[in-house]
Amino acid sequence: MTTNDTAIRPFRIEIPQADIDDLRERLARTRWAADLPGTGWERGVPTAYLRELAEYWAGDYDWRVHEAALNDLPQFTTTIDGAGVHFLHVRSPEPEATPLMLLHGWPGSVVEFTDLIGPLTDPATHGGDPADAFHLVIPSLPGYGFSGPLPGPGWTDGRTATALTELMSRLGYERYGVQGGDVGAFVAPLMGRVAPEHVIGVHVNALVTFPTGDPADMAALTGAERERLALMKQWQEKMGAYLQLQGTRPQTLAHSLTDSPAGQLAWIVEKFKDWTDPAADLPEDAVDRDRILTDVGVYWFTGTAGSAAHTYYERFNDPAMWAPSGRSPVPTGVAVFTTDVSIRRFAEKAHNIVHWSEFDRGGHFAALEAPDLLAGDIREFFRTLTR
Repeated sequence: MTTNDTAIRPFRIEIPQADIDDLRERLARTRWAADLPGTGWERGVPTAYLRELAEYWAGDYDWRVHEAALNDLPQFTTTIDGAGVHFLHVRSPEPEATPLMLLHGWPGSVVEFTDLIGPLTDPATHGGDPADAFHLVIPSLPGYGFSGPLPGPGWTDGRTATALTELMSRLGYERYGVQGGDVGAFVAPLMGRVAPEHVIGVHVNALVTFPTGDPADMAALTGAERERLALMKQWQEKMGAYLQLQGTRPQTLAHSLTDSPAGQLAWIVEKFKDWTDPAADLPEDAVDRDRILTDVGVYWFTGTAGSAAHTYYERFNDPAMWAPSGRSPVPTGVAVFTTDVSIRRFAEKAHNIVHWSEFDRGGHFAALEAPDLLAGDIREFFRTLTR
């Protein structure tokens, strides 16, 4: 690929059988760590749980079934700013549909959105109003999954946002919306800042908001908001090890995750335990087990665990990330699910909040856990901007 190659090429996922066989062989040879007696999930993924899940991955799970389902969706690749960009492009049967980009986070992938595609592109078939239809563009973030490893350093969230606005322009979309969660909730608002004349609105979930430091803001917090602030503190103290590792020593971590599928599985499945709806005892109680393994498989087969981790290093070391930027002019909608730490009065300092919803079902991976609620909220938000 060359930097000035603007061609859009059809793409199919075709993982070589040798890679699938290698995965199974590596899983069979895993050297399992012993648990410390009397401990559980509070110290990380228990060996018995991980071992059983790895055995299922190597045995009953069939990558080809899920590969074929993804290949039923129109996929393409292009090159932007020297980086490969893979994306799904699913046009609605409604000619006047609103173009909408959906952005995954970490440890996510385009797999997250498969249950949203039908309801958003063809609402009439799913009991909705045809006027709520969207043409969907769903990229693998640069450095993630089928977009392939990054070509070099410097891929900050701002650079990613600029590349993705170029993708929408390349596809001929002059006015469009953006939706994102997790990392996508950082990139989507930046797209609005990069191209406010093109982005009609930004919708986010799993939005991280930081205290302003204003005593008046802190005094005005509601009980529910104080609980979210406490949850954020708990996350920083007890669940933030991945953030520090990926943000400071991504290459050291990359060796482990690229060599050991059991290690890659543990690294990701821990997040499905920590961040899904607390009503779920195990990750697969919140998200289908095969869907989790397909997401893990995207990282494994593409060898992008390290590349994705490097984007955290860029975030940690990007002066623009932490510099005051003022309030975005783009209309913004926020959906808050059970494990989210979003606080409106903090969010309003940086975003033009015109829509705010709170749900008592679904967690961090809303597109996987509660696609009905997320799709409904996306429709409700953009309905106010397009009619």
